[in-house]
Amino acid sequence: MSKKVVLSGARPTGALHIGNYLGAIKNWVKLQDEYDCFFFIADWHALTTDYEDTGSYKENISEVVMDLYAAGLEPDKCNIFLQSSLKEHAELHLLFSMITPLSWLERCPTYKDQLNQMDEKNIRTYGFLGYPCLQSADILIYKADYVPVGEDQLPHVEMTREIARRFNFLFGKVFPEPEPLLTEAKVLPGLDGRKMSKSYNNTIALKDRGDVLRKKVMSMITDPARIRKDDPGHPDVCAVFAYHKFFNKEEKEQIESDCKAGLIGCVGCKKNLYEKLAEVLKPIHERRDEIEANPDMVREIIARGNASAQVVISKTMADVRKAMKIDWE
Repeated sequence: MSKKVVLSGARPTGALHIGNYLGAIKNWVKLQDEYDCFFFIADWHALTTDYEDTGSYKENISEVVMDLYAAGLEPDKCNIFLQSSLKEHAELHLLFSMITPLSWLERCPTYKDQLNQMDEKNIRTYGFLGYPCLQSADILIYKADYVPVGEDQLPHVEMTREIARRFNFLFGKVFPEPEPLLTEAKVLPGLDGRKMSKSYNNTIALKDRGDVLRKKVMSMITDPARIRKDDPGHPDVCAVFAYHKFFNKEEKEQIESDCKAGLIGCVGCKKNLYEKLAEVLKPIHERRDEIEANPDMVREIIARGNASAQVVISKTMADVRKAMKIDWE
């Protein structure tokens, strides 16, 4: 029997950070051994919020491909491709936009949230409002069985299912209704204690190492109520301890106990974290060195993934045009 299909994507808005890795990419590495995986660089999605700043567009695409490879994705096991290279994504998005009620898009829970969170950007555009429709096209064009998401992204998968149902009702059964593949929520705080985000400039990039990594770790916000080294600490409000819980499980209980007892200071705790992160990230850095030393690898990976994706989506779009009776030729 053929493997079930998994589809997910990453927006190329800069180098991936360890929050991306822990929340999604680490899981992708596991999925590639179990499913027929399609992981795409969502460069059109990046334009929905960053259309005014495309100076680093090409560089960011390369950065994400290198990070995905460095994190452990294997071109022999999965398909890594570029959304904009496959114009059928845009065609299906257009066709879906013809049948998707405006009210569905306006009620998307993340729409108003992002409008408020990104009020410094002019994103009150047709493209931003309609990005769930494009996202649905990205998923359904591969007839994906599963979409790996956290609970906060479930409404997007449900929107895709609704669009699939509406299309199938209007034109006959073409699309399966993809199921969410729930991943455990793993949210890391940024260096300043807020949500880790490139827009806040508070991230640790997967590629960070040496002095860059050390400087970032040593700058992290800790327990604001702790003044002296021997003051009892409160690990539950400390961003540094949040990292220990994910990356230093062997020592986290001892660190928590010592912190509460005032036996370890924040500087020592950060030094310990830096050493652990350097150890955890070492194999990722080694694979990053490999792909950086071979400039052609990025294009080769994308070209290979594009070719595999093209085979699938050409058949899907033939099915779509036939069902809609718009296959002129």
